[in-house]
Amino acid sequence: MGEGTFGQVLECWDRERKEMVAIKVVRAIKKYREAAMIEIEMLQQLGKHDKGGNRCVQIRNWFDYRNHICIVFEKLGPSLYDFLRKNNYRSFPIDLVREIGRQLLECVAFMHDLHMIHTDLKPENILLVSSEYLKIPDYKSSSRAPCSFYKRVPKSSAIKVIDFGSTTYERENQNYIVSTRHYRAPEVILGLGWSYPCDVWSVGCILVELCTGEALFQTHENLEHLAMMERVLGLLPQQLLKRVDRHAEKYVRRGRLDWPEGANSRESIKAVMKLPRLQNLIMQHVDHSAGDFIHLLQGLLRYDPFERVTARDALRHPFFMRDHLRR
Repeated sequence: MGEGTFGQVLECWDRERKEMVAIKVVRAIKKYREAAMIEIEMLQQLGKHDKGGNRCVQIRNWFDYRNHICIVFEKLGPSLYDFLRKNNYRSFPIDLVREIGRQLLECVAFMHDLHMIHTDLKPENILLVSSEYLKIPDYKSSSRAPCSFYKRVPKSSAIKVIDFGSTTYERENQNYIVSTRHYRAPEVILGLGWSYPCDVWSVGCILVELCTGEALFQTHENLEHLAMMERVLGLLPQQLLKRVDRHAEKYVRRGRLDWPEGANSRESIKAVMKLPRLQNLIMQHVDHSAGDFIHLLQGLLRYDPFERVTARDALRHPFFMRDHLRR
């Protein structure tokens, strides 16, 4: 069904339960085995508290086969990333972004209540429960190909979060690098230590991506990444830049980001320059409820992790209250 650096996921028939399952077969390498054992422990903990099993993927069983840890999961649909890719990276309607956002924040709040930090939230790690989809007209399509006048929309907005191999319990001074690049919070890059808010930043990046169809910060380099943040969200606060650790000092000069002076190339400067401000980016894609959505994103993408909205508080945002009024 898919593969990653860890190994591969196979679709299998469970003869006892008489149902299809997904089995994650982990490579027989020490560090991947260790991550798999962490994942099993986290999944069992989550399963204990998530009675309905409607937030995180459910573990059915696990076994060790010829040095490969094999974890048996319920079978789900495609990841949000795969869905976007097969849809030519066309955006999701805002009402679907709202439904997915609510469930994602509920899952994150639930994990944080249990003192767990996922640390690797991204569209690849969020699966639709069902693979069914509808085709709807896509009026924004600029392409001439007839198939592009329609875009796919999932029939159900139900999602579950997967991949708890990097999940960790909250501890003091967690300083090592976490998260996949595009979804990595500024405090992680600046070496300021991280905690629950790093998950919230990732959620903000994911919601922008679902709304626009493309990753918000497409970069592979720290200074360029920080410059992109400034371009989209405004200047990094001085008090954050003052506290950077010695590895990140090279990105700061005279109390501000060393940009564009420190850029690697003219291409890099161009890549940053072409990014719009957050409000403008969202307004290009959202007609109704854009104001509420922008306000929510500004809370999720606040630079200072201590000022960033918590997952629990984000769920009370007016953006998620709109439906009740419409219904």
